[in-house]
Amino acid sequence: MWAVALRTVRDPEEAADALQDAFISAFRAASNFRAESQVTTWLHRIVVNACLDRIRRKQARPTVPLDEQGPQEPAVPRDSMGERETRLVIKEALDQLPEDQRAPIVLVDVEGYSVSETAEMLGIAEGTVKSRCARGRTKLAKLLGHLRNPTDEGDVPTYESKHGEGRR
Repeated sequence: MWAVALRTVRDPEEAADALQDAFISAFRAASNFRAESQVTTWLHRIVVNACLDRIRRKQARPTVPLDEQGPQEPAVPRDSMGERETRLVIKEALDQLPEDQRAPIVLVDVEGYSVSETAEMLGIAEGTVKSRCARGRTKLAKLLGHLRNPTDEGDVPTYESKHGEGRR
């Protein structure tokens, strides 16, 4: 649940607060659990909802976080510069996705939940999860194409470029 919260809000302090809110909500609503799903699915849904609530509140009152790392901070010895840059590029690409696409992609592609579990956690239809993931993956492919094909500068071929403009 920590990983879901952290990847959803992308800030350890916000994730910790959201997780605390979620557990309080789960404790208060425990008597309402109907056992129509697994307890873990129910708890993850509460965590995702708490994270989304925090994101909405933060958007209503935007703040600018201060950079906590300075030039004197020690580097992680086992982490190479290339891996760090790749992670930052991927994080920035995920940040560019709309929230309605980012949450399903994080749950399905990063956390490994099934489409049905994700749909239940987010309170949306399975088809909606699939379509949001597909749209988000298309955007990510364009944003991250340069990682796979460094010489192509991130261009993802379109149907027209593959099959000619006149054919469909």
